[in-house]
Amino acid sequence: MAHRAWALAAFALAPILWGGAVAAQAEVAAAGVPAAALVGSSTADHSKFEVLKKPFASGPEVTQACLSCHTEASDQVMHTVHWQWDYTQPETGQLLGKSEVLNSFCGNVAGNEARCTSCHIGYGWTDVREEASSDPTQVDCLACHDTSGQYAKQDNQAGKPPLDPVAPGAKTITGAVAWAVNLSEAAQSVGAPGRDNCGNCHFYGGGGDNVKHGDLSSVLYAPSRDVDVHMSSEGADMTCVDCHVTEGHAIDGSRFATNVTDPHAADRLPGAASDVAACDSCHTNAPHPATVVGLKLNDHTDRVACESCHIPSFARGGIATKTLWDWSTAGRLTEDGKVISEHGYTQGNGTELHSYISTKGNFEWAENVVPHYAWFDGNVTFTLRDTVIDPTSRVEINQLHGDAADQDSRIFPFKRMEGRQAFDTVSNRLAFNHAYGPGTDTAFWVNFDWAKSLQAGMDYVGEGFSGNFGFVDTYMYWPIAHMVAPARDAVDCAECHSPGGRMVNIAGIYVPGSGLGMGGKLGLLVFMMGALGVLGHALLRVFGAARRKRGGAEHG
Repeated sequence: MAHRAWALAAFALAPILWGGAVAAQAEVAAAGVPAAALVGSSTADHSKFEVLKKPFASGPEVTQACLSCHTEASDQVMHTVHWQWDYTQPETGQLLGKSEVLNSFCGNVAGNEARCTSCHIGYGWTDVREEASSDPTQVDCLACHDTSGQYAKQDNQAGKPPLDPVAPGAKTITGAVAWAVNLSEAAQSVGAPGRDNCGNCHFYGGGGDNVKHGDLSSVLYAPSRDVDVHMSSEGADMTCVDCHVTEGHAIDGSRFATNVTDPHAADRLPGAASDVAACDSCHTNAPHPATVVGLKLNDHTDRVACESCHIPSFARGGIATKTLWDWSTAGRLTEDGKVISEHGYTQGNGTELHSYISTKGNFEWAENVVPHYAWFDGNVTFTLRDTVIDPTSRVEINQLHGDAADQDSRIFPFKRMEGRQAFDTVSNRLAFNHAYGPGTDTAFWVNFDWAKSLQAGMDYVGEGFSGNFGFVDTYMYWPIAHMVAPARDAVDCAECHSPGGRMVNIAGIYVPGSGLGMGGKLGLLVFMMGALGVLGHALLRVFGAARRKRGGAEHG
């Protein structure tokens, strides 16, 4: 089965050096790879280009200037998932992508574009029912390549930056108070993507810092070594593109089809280019030292993903992640019709977080979360708009593929998001909503009327709606691949191989006291036969030695 990479909507796995370098400098030195071979350096100083020194009135004008040299860049971007927001899953044939799937956070992009496409890699995509623009100047080069630190996208302008004059109260996609972006300064600063280029969108998915993924938060702008050994300046000091390498602007990593392992890892030398965002691309499938313990740990790599042991928990570093979102309670107002806002959680950095807000319902938050584990081969099947659900049981938004009997599957860690979201009680299908839309009479965040919101959402995507709705409990799974801890903090053997431990619901592993399946019994039988063979061999040697001793005495 073909392996795939997970991380788009998400970005996945701990970064590996830009251009495909190894995770630790010591490994590079040991392999004899010159350090200079791992350092990306530009041959152009964009601050010297006259075409970039003029004042720009819009983002597309900057892109037009970029295209005067980088003639094929926009065309390349337009062929990627980052641009199209749709993706055909090769194993299931499902049409997925941000423009198509439902989720257990805000529900759906379609119908809420002004807010949701703020993080699109282009400008002005206001209707995801239509393909993103084919105008090459609509590609946003600065979102990925600005290094000035002052470029931003506004949170409700479908991907456009805040420009002078900035509207009062305007915010950026990170929730900061918006400022007037200097496009000329940004254009002259362009370089390789840094953490903020990726993080400004991916750290804030779901409407806030670390809300969605759990392992992608603002902590990763400058993490301590305890939070992430790869991205910390005290560790390997990597950036996102060190692992998520690109070819023709296509960035490796997708949550819709994941590379659980790198099928070519054994053929790579340290420092060699990698086109797969997987741990063993750099660390190989035998990363531990040739000691008794190390060899036993290496014996796990064909069954257990590296992340399962080396990311003992997520949402570390003082930024919590949302673990439950209950939409069914949204819409409660004060007696005089005002929005209710309740703070019931204070995260590690001291920031208070909503536990209830009228526009979104009830939340639960957590930090240092132990992952949910499951067998995973990299493929998923989504509950889509035409999927009939069973509302009497919890609905899985994305079902994970994988099995203990499958050699391509590994035990992988996930954030399991709990949701409670709307569905049509007649057709038994999850419902699209119209949440964001100032100035409209159907947006839930304006009128708090679920019937109008759901009718408008379903009409927008061309699906029938009975007008009858309820709320169903859901799970949604997000891969945990960042926040790799130092080796000393890796999961201990007993945390998994113990009754009630991390692997309590995982089939196909040995847990003391839990009994053995047929495979375990056969393995135990083979072990006992081997042990008896060794014992028998030892006894024969003892008896043989005794006979030789007696024989020697008789002839002496």
